[in-house]
Amino acid sequence: MHGVARTLHLAFGIFANGTAFFIFLAPIVTFKRIIKKRSTEEFSGLPYVMTLLNCLLCAWYGLPFVSPNNILMTTIDGIGTVIELAFVVIFLVFAPKNEKRKIGALLILVVGVFVAVALLSVFVFHGRTRQLFCGFASLISTAIMFFSPLSVIRVVMKTKSVEFMPFLLTFSMFLCGTSWLIFGLLEMDPFVYVPNATGCGVGVLQLILYAIYSEKTIFMTIKRSFFQGRLQINAMPQQQKKQPSISSSKYDEPV
Repeated sequence: MHGVARTLHLAFGIFANGTAFFIFLAPIVTFKRIIKKRSTEEFSGLPYVMTLLNCLLCAWYGLPFVSPNNILMTTIDGIGTVIELAFVVIFLVFAPKNEKRKIGALLILVVGVFVAVALLSVFVFHGRTRQLFCGFASLISTAIMFFSPLSVIRVVMKTKSVEFMPFLLTFSMFLCGTSWLIFGLLEMDPFVYVPNATGCGVGVLQLILYAIYSEKTIFMTIKRSFFQGRLQINAMPQQQKKQPSISSSKYDEPV
C-alpha cells in the first residue's frame, strides 16, 4: 500500500478512532444516573462486558506481530478497554447480589477467553495462522457487538417511535462502521471489513427507521405536551382561570 491509498488508510483510521471514542463515552449519562441513585435499576451489564471482550480481542489483533498496518485498532480499542472496564466495575459496585454474581462470572469468562486467545496466538500459532486465529476471534466479537442494536430496532418498529434510539449515537455508529469498513478494504483485511460491513448495514437500517418514524415521534411529543398543558389548566383553581375580559384603563375612571 503506497501513496494515496496509505494516506486514505490513515485518514479513515483516525476518523474511525474519533467516532468509536464517542460511542465508548455514550453510556456516561447512564452511569452518572447509576452512581447518583446508587442502584443499577433495570439496566443490564451484559453489553458492557461484551464490548470489553470485543475491545480486548480487537486491540490484540491490531498489534504489529499479529496483523500489519492495524495499529490504529489497538490504540482506540486499548482506550475502549479502559473505559468499558471502568463501566463494568461501577456496575458491579452498585448491582444487586444476584446481578453481581452473574456479571462477575461473565467478566471472569471474558478475561479467560482473552487470555486463552493471547496465549495460543503467542505459543501455538505463528505467522499467517496467528493472524487468522486472532482475526476470527475479533470478527465474531465485533459482529456480536454490531448486532446488539437489533433489540432497539425491534422496540422502534413495535412502538413506531424513535424516542429510545438517539439520532446522534445512531449516526455515530453508522459513521464508525463505515469508516472501519473503508479502512479494512484499503488494507484488504477481511477481518476488519466483513464485521464492519455488518455494522454499516445495521446503521443504515437504523437511519432508515429514524427517517420513517422521526416525524411521528415529534408529533407524539407535541401531542403529549399539549395534553399535559390542558391537564394543568384544568387542574387550576377556578379563581385563577377567571380573567377580566377587558382591562381597566384611564378612560374608565370617573371624571
